[in-house]
Amino acid sequence: MQYRRVSLSQTLFIHAQGKELERQNRKVYKFGFGQSPFAPPQYVLQALRDNIHHKEYSLVQGDETLRHYAARFHTQIHGIPAAPERTLIGPGSKMLLYTILMAYPPSDVLISAPSWVSYGPQAKMAGHHVIRIPTGFGLRWRITPRQLLRAMSKKIHPHSILIINYPGNPDGLSYSEQELSELADIARRHRMLVISDEIYALLTFEGQHYSFARFYPERTIVTTGLSKWCGAGGWRLGVAFLYPSISRKFVDSILGVASETYSCAPVPVQHAARAAYRDIHAALDYTERQRRILRQVAQYCYEALHRAGVQVHRPQGAFYMFPDFSPFKDKLHRRGIYNARQLCQTLLNDTGVMLLPASAFGMHNLLLAARLSYVDFDDPLAKADFDVCRDCPRIVEGIQHLTDWLRKL
Repeated sequence: MQYRRVSLSQTLFIHAQGKELERQNRKVYKFGFGQSPFAPPQYVLQALRDNIHHKEYSLVQGDETLRHYAARFHTQIHGIPAAPERTLIGPGSKMLLYTILMAYPPSDVLISAPSWVSYGPQAKMAGHHVIRIPTGFGLRWRITPRQLLRAMSKKIHPHSILIINYPGNPDGLSYSEQELSELADIARRHRMLVISDEIYALLTFEGQHYSFARFYPERTIVTTGLSKWCGAGGWRLGVAFLYPSISRKFVDSILGVASETYSCAPVPVQHAARAAYRDIHAALDYTERQRRILRQVAQYCYEALHRAGVQVHRPQGAFYMFPDFSPFKDKLHRRGIYNARQLCQTLLNDTGVMLLPASAFGMHNLLLAARLSYVDFDDPLAKADFDVCRDCPRIVEGIQHLTDWLRKL
């Protein structure tokens, strides 16, 4: 019997590997798994406690009050043309992305390289044809209009879907208004469906996050949720905002897939999400404190890696950076390291520093790059002040081990 080949998610695999090494009493610097270190706000935790007795199913589309709060929240903050009747609540944005892909006709799915590890596998499982859009360090790992048009020449279906994510996983970089406008013009010209994964929008360090839906409201679905900005990844609460002109048939198809797979998001968590989205000012205060901390940690890691000779861009949001070790190519080759997987495995063995190879994000395995997630520290939000060296000792030690290893090559 031949089973469908679906590999374990690389992010979850690296997380499990780190746990196993810790059980062996190895000191591990967990820069491979992107999990928020921050606890949800107390008022959100209290809402979960107060509603833990709820055991009933909700509507497949999600709790009506929650949909109202979530739509109002993201309309006011990010200018998304959201409405409760076009809002979908699910068990994590990851499941919502897959549900949308399953509901859409066979299409060419255009995904940047690098991009989050699950976009490609989900698209393939949903029966779509995946087209990778190559980027590079010199392009800040961003899609350009020229690259997008070149990728369109590889289409085999009449329909196309562009999946875009910013601030990005694995690179922590975003797009300017002009860049988004230019990409939106191409999407409009080709009547693409755009799925804009804006799960990290509230963790944009400087300035405002500009939703793709503001530039292409006709056919953009925005996905988000509680896992990143609210520190509640394991709660599995995702939100999708469907565009105003979406057809009833498409909506029915999405809800049909949802009803035959996950039924609804966990109801106690939906009640907690009400509290998270209801008080906009409290949420903005909470995320601003997170951003101040993450910005300082990101700057520390960026400066240390840059001084060591690594090619790396200063992160603009989320909690990732995508260091390119190509300047050390000759030295790495002399160590028998020719690809990203070998690089990450050797680093782990020699230093305990855990990174995720570029190949996990759709890049060629020979690219000597990796994702570094700089959240291996304990929640410091309760402290009156913050100092990277004092409050993030594992970050400091891990980065020191990494840069020392590079200097000794």
